[in-house]
Amino acid sequence: MKARPGGVLLHAVHGLGGIGKSSLAAHWAATRARDHGLTTVRWITADSPAAVERGLAALAVALQPAASKVLTVEALAEFGRQWLATHSGWLVVLDNVNNPADIADLLARAPGGRFLITSRLATVWHDAGTVIRLDVLDPGESLTLLNRVANPGGSRDMIGAADLCAELGQLPLAIQQAAAFLAQNPLLTPRRYGELLRQDPASMHRQGGEVPDAERTIARTWRVTLDRIGELQPAAAHVLRTLAWYAADGIPAGLLDDAAAPAAVASAIGTLNAYSMVTVDPDSRSLAVHRLLQSVARTPDSDDPHRTPELIDRARAYATTALLAAVQPYDWRDAESWPTGHTMLPHMEAVANHTPAQADTTPTSRLLNHAGVFLTSQGLGTRATPLLRRGLAHHERMLGPDHIDTLATRHNLAGAHEAAGHRTWAVSLYERCLEDAERALGATHPLTIASRNNLADAYRATGDTDKALRLLGRNIADGMPWGEDQFVTLTTLHNFACTQLSSGDVASAVRQFEVNLEACMRQLGEDHHLTLVTRHHLTAARASAGEPLRVTELFEQDLHDMERVLGEDHPDTIVARADLGYAYKEAGDPVRAVPMLERALRDMDRVQGEQHRTTRLTSMALAHAHLAAGDPDGARALGASPAPRNEALPPTRSADVAYALLRADHPEEALPLLGQAYRDSQDESGAKHRNTITGRHNLAVAHLMKGDPGQAIPLLEENLRIKERELDKGSPSTITTVTTLRHLADAHRQAGHFEQAVSLYDRTLRGLTETLGEEHADSHAVLACLAYSLHLAGRPEDAVPVYRRTLDGMCASLGPSHPETLTTRNGLAGAYKDAGDHQRAVLIYEDNLVACADALGEEHPHTLTARGNLAAAHAATRDYGPALALLEDNLPHQERVQGAGHPDTLTTRMNIASTYEAMGMRKEAVRRYKQTLSACIRALGTSHPMTRSAYAKLRSAKRRKP
Repeated sequence: MKARPGGVLLHAVHGLGGIGKSSLAAHWAATRARDHGLTTVRWITADSPAAVERGLAALAVALQPAASKVLTVEALAEFGRQWLATHSGWLVVLDNVNNPADIADLLARAPGGRFLITSRLATVWHDAGTVIRLDVLDPGESLTLLNRVANPGGSRDMIGAADLCAELGQLPLAIQQAAAFLAQNPLLTPRRYGELLRQDPASMHRQGGEVPDAERTIARTWRVTLDRIGELQPAAAHVLRTLAWYAADGIPAGLLDDAAAPAAVASAIGTLNAYSMVTVDPDSRSLAVHRLLQSVARTPDSDDPHRTPELIDRARAYATTALLAAVQPYDWRDAESWPTGHTMLPHMEAVANHTPAQADTTPTSRLLNHAGVFLTSQGLGTRATPLLRRGLAHHERMLGPDHIDTLATRHNLAGAHEAAGHRTWAVSLYERCLEDAERALGATHPLTIASRNNLADAYRATGDTDKALRLLGRNIADGMPWGEDQFVTLTTLHNFACTQLSSGDVASAVRQFEVNLEACMRQLGEDHHLTLVTRHHLTAARASAGEPLRVTELFEQDLHDMERVLGEDHPDTIVARADLGYAYKEAGDPVRAVPMLERALRDMDRVQGEQHRTTRLTSMALAHAHLAAGDPDGARALGASPAPRNEALPPTRSADVAYALLRADHPEEALPLLGQAYRDSQDESGAKHRNTITGRHNLAVAHLMKGDPGQAIPLLEENLRIKERELDKGSPSTITTVTTLRHLADAHRQAGHFEQAVSLYDRTLRGLTETLGEEHADSHAVLACLAYSLHLAGRPEDAVPVYRRTLDGMCASLGPSHPETLTTRNGLAGAYKDAGDHQRAVLIYEDNLVACADALGEEHPHTLTARGNLAAAHAATRDYGPALALLEDNLPHQERVQGAGHPDTLTTRMNIASTYEAMGMRKEAVRRYKQTLSACIRALGTSHPMTRSAYAKLRSAKRRKP
C-alpha cells in the first residue's frame, strides 16, 4: 500500500450509487482491519462538509461521552481531528464522499492510520494507495447474493431468480432489499417479484430514464416492498415517509411517538427494519434510512399509492410538527440545551431544505425560527439568516405584521444579522421591531423590552452610545417590574454596563458589571453563559480603569471556563482567546501573544468569516503583536499571505493589517498593502464603491504620515469630488465628507500651500459645526489647525482671534493644563509676537511656561519649548537679561532629556551665543560660538546647515569691532 506524506494510508472505492461500496467497506473493516493492526474503526458519512463535521463530532463523543454536553459540533469535530492526528492504528471509513475538498483538511492533518473512502466520483483519487472501481455484480455473484438472503436453506422455489437479478440491474443494494422481501414472504417467487416490478415501471423510468440508476432501482424495489409491508403493517409506510424528511442518520426514534398508536409504531419500525428499509441503533435509540430511499419516499407520484401527493403532504406535516414539538420546550440561550440542539439541528435543516417554500405552513415557519435561533446562539448568523428570512415571509403573509410570531421572528432575524456582523441591517430590523412591538404589544411586553435592549446593543456596536444609553435607561425602568434577577433585566443591565464602557465612563461600567456579576451568579449560576461573559467584561473594564490586576491570569481563567462550558468554537470563547492574546501583548509578552492571536484568527475565519468585525479586529491585533515582537515581516505577511488554492485573498485582510501598521506608525510598511487593497477594490467594485473610497483615503493618510503630501492630495481630491456629488444627490455622507476635507487641508498645509489649507480648514469647520456642534472636540482641533495655517500663511493678525476662540473652547472642554490647550496657548503667543504685540506675547508665554511646568514637569518637551519661546519673546523686545537666564536654565535640561547633540539643544547653544553678542559681550559670544560649532561638528558633521550657520556666526562675531 502506498502511504501519503506523513504515513497515512488512503484507499478509495468508487462506483455507482447503490453498487455495494459501503457493504464492501464494512466487510473489509469487520474482517480484515485487525489483520492490519487497526484496532479502532470508525464510520463517517462524508457526503457534505456538515456530515463530516457530525461524523468527527460523533467520534469525539464516542471517545469522551461527556463532551457532548459542553462542546459545540465544531468543537467536537476539532477534537476528533486532533485525536486522529495524534494516534495511529485506526481505520476511518469516509462513506459517500461527494467532493474531495470536503475531506481534504482531514486527510492532510492525519499523520498515521488508514482511510477507506467510498464515493461515486471516479477520477479524483490520485493520491490513494489503492483505488477500486466497483461495478455491478456479475450475474453469478448477484444470484449468489439473492439466494444467500432469500433461500438460505436451499429448499425454496427460486424460479426467475436470474431474471430478477438482471431486472434489478445487478445492483447489490436493490438485490439485497428484494431478497429481504422474499425472505419475509415464502410464497412469493422471484419471477412473481419481477412481474410486480414490470407492471408499473413508468414512474421510475420518468425519474431515471433508461440508465440503471441507483435511485430508480431502489425506488422500484421500494414500491414492491411497501406493497407487502403495507399489508403487514399499514403504519409502516407512513413512518417511512415521515423519516424521509429528516437527515439520513441519527433520527431520534421519539419523533415517531405520535405517528400512530404506540404498538403500531413499534411494529412499523420492526417491519421496516426487517425489510432493511431502516437501520435501528438501540444504544442511541435512533434510526437511519438510506438517503436514496429517503429521496424516493418524499417525492410525490400520483401513480404510486404509497407516494400520492396527499400522503407525502401528510408525512411532511407530521414530520414538521413532531420535530417542532421536540424542540419547542428548549431555550437555546441556555448552554444546557445545546446537546439537544446539536442533535436536532441536522433534522431541522433537512426539513427546511426538503420543503418547498411555497409549501411552508405556520409550524414550518416556527421550526425555521427555532433552527435560526439555535444557529445564532452558536454564532452562526450567516446560516441562520436565510431560515429566519423565509420564516418571516410566511408569518407576514399568513399571520400579519403584528402577530407575535411575526414580531418575534423579525427580532430573531435582526439578531442573526448582528451575529453575522451585518450591523446596518441589524439596526434597521431592530428599529422596526421596536416600533411594531411598542404599537402592537405595549411598552413593557417582554418582546418590546428585548427589542429595545438589542437595538441599544446594536447602537453601541456602531458607536452611537448616546442612543444606546437612552434606550437602556428606559428598559431598566420598564423591565424592573419583573424583578431585578430576571434574565431580560440582567441582560439589559449587562448591555448598559457595556455601553457605559464604550462611552468612556469606565468607573460607572465597573460598578455596574460588579452588581451584574453578583446577580448573575446568584440567579443563573457560575457557569451560565451570561455569568461568564459578565465576568470577562468586568476584568476588561477594571483593566481599562487602571486597576492593578493580573489581567492575563484572569483572562486565562475566563478562557478555560468558556472552553469548558460554551465550547472552543463558540464566538464568545474565540473573543476571549483573542482578548487573552492581546493581553499578553500589552503585558510585554509577544511570544505568547502571537500564537494565541493566530489561533483566534483562524477560528474566527472559520466560524464567523473573514469579513466579520471581530475577525478584522483580531487580524489588526495580530499585526500589532508581530510588531511588538520585532517582526514587521510577520505583520506584512499577514496582510499579503498567499490565498488558498483557487481563492483570491480577500482585500479586507490586507487592508486591516495595513491599518494596524499605520496605527503603529509604520507607514512605509503599510503603503504597499494599502496600495494593493485600493487597486483590488477599484478593479472589483469600481472607483465609487465605499470600500474603494475607504482604501483611497487610507492610502492618502499613509502618504501623509510618510511626509509625502504630493501623493496624498490627488487621492483626497478624488474622494472629495465623489462625496460632494453624493451630497448633491441627497446622500447622507456629511461626516465622511468633512473628514476628507480635513485630511486634504492637512496635506496642503504639509505641502506648504497655506492659503489653500486655510480655505479647506474653514470649510471643514463649517461642516463640523453643522454636524457635531461648535463645542465638539473635533471642532476645536480643526479651529486650532485653521489658526496655525493662518499664522503660517503670514497672517498672524488674523490668526490671533481664531487662536483666542480655540483656547477658550479647549480650556472649557479639556482644562487649562491639557497638552492641546498648552499647545494652543503657545500658538496664540507666537501669533501676537509675529503681529508685533511683543508685550502681550511675553505675558502669554510666561503663563504657558508656568502651566507646562506645573502640569508636565520641568523637563517635559512642552516645557522646554515654552521656556525657549519665552526667551525668544524677551529677546525680540531687547530684554536680553531674562532671555539669557531662560536659555541658560533650559540648556542643562535639554542636554539631560534630549541629548547634547540634539538639534534643539544645539539651537539653544546658538541662541545663548547670539544673546551674548546682542548684549555686546563679544568675547563671551565668540567662546560660546566655538563651543556650539564643535558640538555641531561632533553631532551633525561639517556639512550640516546648522554647522555651517554656527561657523558663519563665529566668523561674523570675530570680525565685529568691540
